Amino acid sequence: MATNRTFTMLKPDAIENGYMGKIIDMIIGAGFQIKALKYTQLSVDQAKEFYAVHAERPFYGELVEYMSSGPIVAAILEKDNAVEDFRKLIGATDPAEAAEGTIRKAYAENKGRNAVHGSDSDENAAIEGKFHFAANEIF
Repeated sequence: MATNRTFTMLKPDAIENGYMGKIIDMIIGAGFQIKALKYTQLSVDQAKEFYAVHAERPFYGELVEYMSSGPIVAAILEKDNAVEDFRKLIGATDPAEAAEGTIRKAYAENKGRNAVHGSDSDENAAIEGKFHFAANEIF
């Protein structure tokens, strides 16, 4: 059953390049309501835990290093059909393949530094949101 919430992270490259406000504006402009928001930085151990699903992949170490290299913005978003609609808004992982008008087309550097994370399922959205936020931080 689909839920109305999803999770996102604005990645270190988006923050470093000054796109935080522009990306948040795109998210709100697409009809999402922000239910939790946090400006923080992942430790290496937190990044390892968050991306544990990729531990066996060759890019895992690089991903962990990158995601712990600078501040991120974590958010829980709400909208009807949130996960699917947000995946459309962020665009393909590779910005060269992303559709015009998507976050990654506008702000990603490349496949590895792709500006934003979006949950790929309702189940993962719930898990990822709980990873970053305590219950009293979610509205």
